[in-house]
Amino acid sequence: MVVLLSCLALIAIVVLVWLVLKSRNMHLWIISYARQQLTRPSKSFPDKHIYVCLADHHEPYLGNVDKEKAHSRVKRWLSNYPAVALKHTDSDGRHPQHSYFYPEEEYDEWVMEQIRTLCDAGLGDVDIHLHHDNDTAENLTQTLNNFKKLLHERHGFLRKNEAGEIVYGFIHGNWALDNSRPDGKWCGVDNEIEVLLNTGCVYDMTMPSAPSDTQTSTINSIYLAKEKGHCKSHNEGSTLKVGDSIHSDELLMIQGPLALDWNNRKLGLVPRIDAGEISYDAPPKERRLKLWEDCSVSVQGADEHIFIKLHTHGLDDDNSTMFFDKQGFETLWTALENRYKNQPGCSLHYVTAWEMYEKITALAEG
Repeated sequence: MVVLLSCLALIAIVVLVWLVLKSRNMHLWIISYARQQLTRPSKSFPDKHIYVCLADHHEPYLGNVDKEKAHSRVKRWLSNYPAVALKHTDSDGRHPQHSYFYPEEEYDEWVMEQIRTLCDAGLGDVDIHLHHDNDTAENLTQTLNNFKKLLHERHGFLRKNEAGEIVYGFIHGNWALDNSRPDGKWCGVDNEIEVLLNTGCVYDMTMPSAPSDTQTSTINSIYLAKEKGHCKSHNEGSTLKVGDSIHSDELLMIQGPLALDWNNRKLGLVPRIDAGEISYDAPPKERRLKLWEDCSVSVQGADEHIFIKLHTHGLDDDNSTMFFDKQGFETLWTALENRYKNQPGCSLHYVTAWEMYEKITALAEG
């Protein structure tokens, strides 16, 4: 009887743990996380470089608001962001860089011109964001080609490669890259990786998406994804190493940190997920820096270079309040500078998404 009760208790615990994991879609990545925790050696580098990129899903029309509301959000950003950003510098004397991943479906010429003023002041850059649903490869190809041409030719954003083709970085709306939602919503294109490559996309920063069910099993990595002819082709790929070349059929995936925060537990028991989001509900705190650093997102063989890609929805009203009225930016940048800029053996680098891509590819090329 005692043995039976013990077995039943063990089964109940296993079922409970599984239900907890399933409820947050942690079953998709927890094995990878556990493996990283067990196998990643603790390393000490005499000269550590920390690269920080804040990728903003910059959506003035978030919530389907009207133009007046959207423009008021942008004006608030314009009146507040430069003042706080110009107070801070990294180890190279550069101000924080903001990467505006702007949604194609929310294109507004006036908004783009306002962002242009910030970029011209050396405070950021623009790349492509997209929300779509029930789409086709043909329509997606046309959408991306038209938008990148519009951004480049009318506003001077993006850049051209050696072949003269406009290239860009990408973040998928609703996290549904490569039709990765189980219900097929918010995309519809099973060969989206192929479409992105064919339209000039050279890197993707969609991940991590936890606790979404679009989260990949590959975490805390910089890797190369290939089109596999089915949805969620980027679930796994080849880890980028020093000496690697990126081929035309490979999309560079630059992931942000994903970890369990045992210092922030639900009901005092279950650790919360930290996916590198900066928001009203997940404000920047100094203790989160070590969590992000310990994820060790890097090019294999150049592990002293650690890449921290954070993400936000900057124009969400609550988030803007956190950034400006509650000193969120001030807290974030002060903490980063105290930990990495002002300590021996460390260098802090504020970079745009494109600059992070350039540094990563340079390390891979040796």
